[in-house]
Amino acid sequence: MSVFPITLATPASYPRTPPRDSEVVVIGGGVIGVCTALFLARAGKQVTLLEKGRIAAEQSSRNWGWIRQQGRDPDELPIMVEAARFWRELAPELDRDIGLKQTGVTYLANSDAKMQSYADWLPHAKANGIDSRLMDAGEVAAAFPGLSKGYSGALITPSDMRAEPWVAVPALAALAVKEGVRIIENCAVRKLDLAAGRVAGVSTEAGAIRTTSVVLAGGAWSALFLRAHGVTLPQLSVRESVVATNVLPEVHAGAVAEAGLAFRRRADGGYTLAPGAAPDLYVGPDAFRALRHYLPQLRATPFGQRLRMSAPKGFPDAWRTPRQWAADSVSPFEAMRILDPAPDHRRLRRTVKQFAALYPELPPITARNSWAGMIDTMPDIVPVVDSCAQIPGLVIGTGMSGHGFGIGPGMGRVLAALVMGDAPGHDLSRFRADRFSDGTPIRPGPAL
Repeated sequence: MSVFPITLATPASYPRTPPRDSEVVVIGGGVIGVCTALFLARAGKQVTLLEKGRIAAEQSSRNWGWIRQQGRDPDELPIMVEAARFWRELAPELDRDIGLKQTGVTYLANSDAKMQSYADWLPHAKANGIDSRLMDAGEVAAAFPGLSKGYSGALITPSDMRAEPWVAVPALAALAVKEGVRIIENCAVRKLDLAAGRVAGVSTEAGAIRTTSVVLAGGAWSALFLRAHGVTLPQLSVRESVVATNVLPEVHAGAVAEAGLAFRRRADGGYTLAPGAAPDLYVGPDAFRALRHYLPQLRATPFGQRLRMSAPKGFPDAWRTPRQWAADSVSPFEAMRILDPAPDHRRLRRTVKQFAALYPELPPITARNSWAGMIDTMPDIVPVVDSCAQIPGLVIGTGMSGHGFGIGPGMGRVLAALVMGDAPGHDLSRFRADRFSDGTPIRPGPAL
């Protein structure tokens, strides 16, 4: 199998020296950090984005490549509608083809109960002007010729899109640089510099940068970074495995999910396949600390995760990963510049067989490549998008819970507004950081 497109062996595109000061510093070179930096630059701000490894090397390049409105939490939907518009507007401005296509997202239903859950979600789509609708069994059979089994029906959103994430996020980064953002790869932020309790700068492995505004968009590393500053966030990370197939005839142009299987057409003529449920949760110190916050989710979907004992060395919630370090010493972010979990090959072999069984007329299906990513997740499966009450000058955008790629441009615009003190344009009360400490009941988002 080939190597994942972005690794530490990939030459750094932005091997620069950090400036001595910057109006805003963004920590993290994934889709959230890159889009936040882009919109800050468009607002006239001087922005430096610091990435410990390579742009988009972690979950932002490893996701399924779905840009979906369908099935999202109702409080995410207005931002996602905005994000979809941004994707269409930004794509022509990029220096490469990111494979953006409007091919729809479809959820196939194996039961009347599942169809009812889709029907229950439809009013949220209607309220946001989204073209989602239900399909009956006959419509599914007509829209998906060649399926080896029948379905009760489906939920479809024709306006949803797909793109190639390992191409799209670096392209967005290149656009941000063109518009004035200073990106520096291979430069970990070790800690915040604080004065009178508020942000005064950041300490990096290459020196200090003075700033009064920092955006933390560190994905799976965010909770670890915050804990070193006395801020607790019950964010965990789960492993999802993915496989890319050989070139195959097109059976469907869009993205599809059914029980235990998700697939989408790729720009290279193959399909991206993934197990559709039960990601792997490595049990570590943070998992025990956050357990009480996750109980509602566990009760709602008791088999929603597969527990794995002891995260690999260097992972954010590994038992021996330091929780405290000095600003002038090597941090966990330098010890593991790219979080690159090994995929579950056995499970992926079953996934390939499941896809082959679903479309028995296809030629032999082989795995061209496989990989895994660590998804930053929250107890209610919606992110934290908020100014940090404990540390003025710090804005947090993390815990996207597997929804980050598609919503990235929308969240970037919102986070930029928070930095500048502008109205975000959306109700962000569901995404408050203190919802886990002020007695707010945990309300998991829709499991669609």
